[in-house]
Amino acid sequence: MAEFLTNEDKRSYYCAKVPESAVGKEVCVMGWVQRRRDLGSLIFIDLRDRTGILQLAFDDKTDREVFDKAFSCRAEFVVCAHGEVRYRGEGAVNPNLPTGKIEVYVKSLKVLSAAQTPPFEVSDTKKVKDETALKFRYIDLRRAELQKNIRMRHEIARVAREYYYENGFMEIETPMMIKPTPEGARDYVVPSRLHHGCMYALPQSPQIYKQLLMVAGFDRYIQLARCFRDEDLRADRQPEFTQIDLEMSFATQEDIMEMNEGFIKRVFKEVLGLEVETPMRRMTYAEAQEKYGTDKPDTRYGMEIVDLSDAVRASEFAVFASALAAGGSVRAIVAKNAAHILTRKEIDKLTEHAKGIGAKGLAFVRWVDAEPACSFAKFMKPEELQAIYSLAGLEQGDVMLICADKDKVVLPTLGALRTIVARKLDIIPKDKFNFLWITEFPFFEWNEETSHWDAMHHPFTMPLEECLPYLESDPGKVRAKCYDMVLNGTELLSGSIRITDWQLQEKMFSALGLTPEEIDAKFGFLVEAYKYGAPPHGGSGMGLDRLAMVMSGADSLRDVIAFPKVQNASELMSKCPAPADEQTLRDLGIAVTDRE
Repeated sequence: MAEFLTNEDKRSYYCAKVPESAVGKEVCVMGWVQRRRDLGSLIFIDLRDRTGILQLAFDDKTDREVFDKAFSCRAEFVVCAHGEVRYRGEGAVNPNLPTGKIEVYVKSLKVLSAAQTPPFEVSDTKKVKDETALKFRYIDLRRAELQKNIRMRHEIARVAREYYYENGFMEIETPMMIKPTPEGARDYVVPSRLHHGCMYALPQSPQIYKQLLMVAGFDRYIQLARCFRDEDLRADRQPEFTQIDLEMSFATQEDIMEMNEGFIKRVFKEVLGLEVETPMRRMTYAEAQEKYGTDKPDTRYGMEIVDLSDAVRASEFAVFASALAAGGSVRAIVAKNAAHILTRKEIDKLTEHAKGIGAKGLAFVRWVDAEPACSFAKFMKPEELQAIYSLAGLEQGDVMLICADKDKVVLPTLGALRTIVARKLDIIPKDKFNFLWITEFPFFEWNEETSHWDAMHHPFTMPLEECLPYLESDPGKVRAKCYDMVLNGTELLSGSIRITDWQLQEKMFSALGLTPEEIDAKFGFLVEAYKYGAPPHGGSGMGLDRLAMVMSGADSLRDVIAFPKVQNASELMSKCPAPADEQTLRDLGIAVTDRE
């Protein structure tokens, strides 16, 4: 039978917080049994709570009932212990624990909850299959590593609120059930019982509402906002996530970027004790694509993309010539001192990966011996090869990977290979944090499936003034006043200056192919609001989960979210989502049919 707490059972300290100054004093501690060591006339219990481990001691002088109770304890029993803090015996000090010099000599013990043998040991060294760990997530969360990550996430949230409050921001909640609006991903929808056939959407972000708060005159808004997107999952993506969401009136792009830099500087100092240099490096979207093949480059290492197009323009090699003739380019990355790691077999694997991305193949140069081994040497003149090697900075011991095609294929292919190769070579610094801003994104991106232009960011983003003449004549030239903060190859933040002129907003909607009727149906209330005096404003959304993931050194968002979803957006512990019962479906007027 479980025992119960009484008014006398007042916890004196958390386990790892019992100080040496408490030696000789009576304390009360509570937690889970990490392990029990039975040495015959001596029993030791490692007691664990969210702060760490404290040793409990029992010996032949301990009350027999208390000693027997300690003997009965197993892993994950929940206990309450009263006793005297004392120094451990000579040779028994554990330098790896904050409480390694002391222990509690127990005088009374209560078993508050007995535990069955858990499906796995609560240990950071024991490997458990993801499916098992997530099914028993409440046990997995007891591990010190996950407790540390969740605690760090809390600290980041605390600093965010304190920092933005100090800078004049008001925390305002926006609705969780909203009108469906296009924001780039599928909406999660909630059927309405009272409005037959109508749906609410869970917000992909609080975008429209925070803009309306600026129109309403609140000037500076902040919210740790829950967001929902029905899209394919990956290591840095979950269907529900938290954004540090803000909006500022009467602010320029520089003002908003500076405000976010201040938060990053503060949170890294308070949580990790690290100084972040500001202002952060700036890079345009075009430059990022040219150098790294991505709009979220990891700049902790080099291996930048080199454009070989001019050097091979006169070449008769058909692969290069056809790519250039079609308006494409020939580009490469050079992996320094990689020839012994990137063997022919490894290069073949990289070639297959490149084909999976969309490339037709890879050309390569692998320089092991006195002369480079070049996969296309017989199609090139010696002086042409030498020009390529010189331009790329190729040296003995290096490997060069070359892709020839349209830029929309070449750049992302080499960008992805750059990351894969860097991991293979183990050249990515582990304890380095490289921040940068990516600016001047294209406003539009061409959708091959629908054959029309989509907004790359969202349709409320302000174009650069010099690009306004191209809205109708050449949408591909239009760049936007938007900005992403990138850290070590992870996009942390995305934001923009917003359109506040209702006529320009309608023009942007039209450029995206929306009819006046569609504009009114989807965004009429926003356009109407702009007619009543809208201040210039802009904002951003920073991924709290992603920030916690990078700061904690975790490999996945799962490690910083208490109850995450898996690849198919289900939760293994509660077995959600689950079918709705027939009565619920009838109330909502919904019939479930087979997919065609």
